[in-house]
Amino acid sequence: MLNMGGPATLDDVEPFLLNLFADRDLLRLPAQRVLGRFIAKRRAPRVRGLYDAIGGGSPIRAWTEEQGRGMVERLDRLSPETAPHRFYVAFRYVEPSADDAVRRMTADGVTRAIAFSQYPQYSCTTTGSSLSELWRALDRTGTRGRFQWSIIDRWPTHDGFIAAMADSVRQGLTQYLTAQRDDVLLMFSAHSLPLSVIARGDAYPQEVGASVQAVLETLALPNPSLLAYQSEVGPVKWLGPSTEGIIRRLARDRRHNVLVVPIAFTSDHIETLSEIDREYGELAHSLGLEGFRRTPALNGSALFKDALADIVHAHLRSGQLHSTRYRERCPGCVNAHCRRLPDPAVDQQRRSVARMRVVA
Repeated sequence: MLNMGGPATLDDVEPFLLNLFADRDLLRLPAQRVLGRFIAKRRAPRVRGLYDAIGGGSPIRAWTEEQGRGMVERLDRLSPETAPHRFYVAFRYVEPSADDAVRRMTADGVTRAIAFSQYPQYSCTTTGSSLSELWRALDRTGTRGRFQWSIIDRWPTHDGFIAAMADSVRQGLTQYLTAQRDDVLLMFSAHSLPLSVIARGDAYPQEVGASVQAVLETLALPNPSLLAYQSEVGPVKWLGPSTEGIIRRLARDRRHNVLVVPIAFTSDHIETLSEIDREYGELAHSLGLEGFRRTPALNGSALFKDALADIVHAHLRSGQLHSTRYRERCPGCVNAHCRRLPDPAVDQQRRSVARMRVVA
């Protein structure tokens, strides 16, 4: 289960930021080793304070592990022929790392593995970066050739994910009086990306938009809606419109009831608990948006655990090594190692080829 992760303790904050600002799949800065380190160290005291305010660390590992347990319990029932199933967490910038995951997999005798991105929408900066780090971990740990791999690289419109998000929106709307609900503006918010990444042709904006559209079609509600982006960091230009800017505009338009829907986040972490709830919430209320609320994160949602299990089950049944789009590099790709798949699951590949021959 691949994800960015978050510092579990306040002591983990600075190492987390150092790793984040060193990642050239996410940010490309001049003299990055020097400038990235400078930015990380300068931001660390403020970010440490933000984590302290939400309990001293990120809850993302606990939620990821709960989601993983629910997923494999369901998978054992859905696919007894491939049971028992196990999950391993591989975070990009904190422990447990990809190295930790493949070492545990080796110790447990695993031979068949699925690299399952926990980012619903694909981006080279998130899923792509996590996969590249996973393949490097195989070399660092001497485990290349130990596993047969396939990849679940995106699932922006999976029926179960969309159903879970729609259910979260319905729950969020219950925070308003019945007479107000149809007029509540749904503000979908996703993590922003540097414009330089978008200019290369990254799929993320299109896939986020597809998720938003699918949720709206499932809900079939009269509510107005829009999409904004949050969490810009570093001295580069970012994809907009910004969530903060939209809040200010809505206040000028005298909009009172705004429900934020974190469309690209599958559990609570600093972007929901601190940035949306505290920073944006305080801003909104100071500007007169007294009905500013957020939908509950998917966290321990049974619907979301069902979705995760169904995604893996469908992947196993398909015989595919990855999505049809995975091999499509961005038109302006600058990563020579992008879109790799070491040690593919040969048996699955053969079954897929056999199916194609039968169809032909």
